[in-house]
Amino acid sequence: MKLKFVDLVLCVALLASIAYAVYASLAERFVPAAAKPTMVAPVRQPLLLPLSYIWIDRARLLSLPTNGPAWDNLLAAARKPLALPNLANQDDKTNVRVLARALVYARTGDELLRQSVIETCMLAIGTEVGGRTLDLGKELVAYVLAADLVGLPKEQDRRFRVWLAGLLHTEFPSGKTLVSTHEHRPNNWGTFAGASRLAVAAYLGDRQEIARAATVFKGWLGDEAADNQFRFRSLSWQADPFHPVGINPPGATKYGHSLDGVLPDDQRRGGGFQWPPPRENYVYSALQGALAQAVILHRLGYPVWQWQERALLRAFRWLYEQANYPAEGDDGWQPYVINYFYGEEFSAPLPSRPGKNVGWADWTHGPATGMERSN
Repeated sequence: MKLKFVDLVLCVALLASIAYAVYASLAERFVPAAAKPTMVAPVRQPLLLPLSYIWIDRARLLSLPTNGPAWDNLLAAARKPLALPNLANQDDKTNVRVLARALVYARTGDELLRQSVIETCMLAIGTEVGGRTLDLGKELVAYVLAADLVGLPKEQDRRFRVWLAGLLHTEFPSGKTLVSTHEHRPNNWGTFAGASRLAVAAYLGDRQEIARAATVFKGWLGDEAADNQFRFRSLSWQADPFHPVGINPPGATKYGHSLDGVLPDDQRRGGGFQWPPPRENYVYSALQGALAQAVILHRLGYPVWQWQERALLRAFRWLYEQANYPAEGDDGWQPYVINYFYGEEFSAPLPSRPGKNVGWADWTHGPATGMERSN
């Protein structure tokens, strides 16, 4: 009888140990990560959305129209033949065409499109070799969003996740990684890297990585309390050369001209400060990465559209009102995002071309889809 009692105690202890291990595993996965050291600005922890998509709410996507210029343009792109993916080529358009196929599948359930997205995502693995972090930053995010939209089968998803986890800190010949580029480059290199970094972190459910990327982005927008490791170059377009930022603060001026909303480290590519300001396309390139980061962070529960007194809205106002430079070409999708979240009416082409990293916002965030007020 004594032996049976001991056996019973051991069984209870074993069951308790197993229960605790399961609890700890779940807690580690779903409980918000602890705050970072005091040097990092506190940010609200993300709200992961396992039952919806990284880029757009599932229910809203299913309510989007399947007619009109934006849809017709998206559908036409989804039906185009796909070239082999190449993440080492910043100009490869396969990424946004795969995203188009994934969006159409998510709306219509076309299984052939889903299978082609799965196959192309698998073919993308390893093609980053020989490229730069700029190439990877521009190319990767669309594949991650596409994989999320179609739902990879178990084995393919496992391979994809292993690859993605390694990509964040893969060192390229320059010595840079996707993460270090996001943290050190305050221009289009950094914003494109940040978008892909965030997409990967969201796909993997890595709360710590998400929180860190959010802090870096908030610092780029101009929050001096954030951990800022950026390496700025020419300071000619900075409102305050002693406190350089990614987007100039509200009310900033120089020689009586507004610099409120300028992206100094990309505007400098057009030369030193001058007026009228040059129409510098690198600014819109940087905003492609910045807006992709903002949409993902918004989906994860961050009040990103309000950060630094609506920094992203101020950037567009400066381009449209001060530089007289509306978005065009492969930047034409961007005003749709700004108009959608801020309730603005910036001019935008219809249909719009996709960008270098994402696109199709004239359908996903167009005026026909209603408006989601910025949080």
